[in-house]
Amino acid sequence: MTRRPLRTPVTWIVVAALGVGVAGALYWFQPWRLFTDTVVAEPLSTTMPQPSQSSSEAADVPASPIVLAEGTFVTHEHDTSGTVRMVRNPDGSHQLEIDGLDTSDGPDLRVWLSDQRVRTGTAGWRVFDDGRYAELGKLKGNHGDQVYRLAAGVDPAAFRSVSIWCKRFAVSFGAAELAAVPS
Repeated sequence: MTRRPLRTPVTWIVVAALGVGVAGALYWFQPWRLFTDTVVAEPLSTTMPQPSQSSSEAADVPASPIVLAEGTFVTHEHDTSGTVRMVRNPDGSHQLEIDGLDTSDGPDLRVWLSDQRVRTGTAGWRVFDDGRYAELGKLKGNHGDQVYRLAAGVDPAAFRSVSIWCKRFAVSFGAAELAAVPS
């Protein structure tokens, strides 16, 4: 009498191990995210350029938000476009505004401020965790306009770039250099 391969315990162990491996790979890579989109339409502030300050104006608190720095996204691991701006609110708090973001969805995407310079191509994919960074939160959506408030202890002047960072794979989807807005 011959045994059928599907009835042997070794076959079932192999099938179970493959099933666990496939389930783990699906959880880790989340390939369906390549086909999903989340659109966010948060209102962006109506800002003014940073005013030139004389000694008497320096003590005045601005009546409207002021753009301190801005930049345009460059593509890294995934096609990414849009603009960012660092804004000082009338109450002295700061926020990062992302305008017209267009990127791929992915697992565990975050918005990071970094002290690293933006590099183009594959040289820029993994540099943002090399130095100092501040995580502003999970990416709210891979399309549209979004606002991230900076915590009180985060000094916007200490950072020179913004990255859409995939924390799971330690890679940048796209990044923007923050250039000071001339007063």
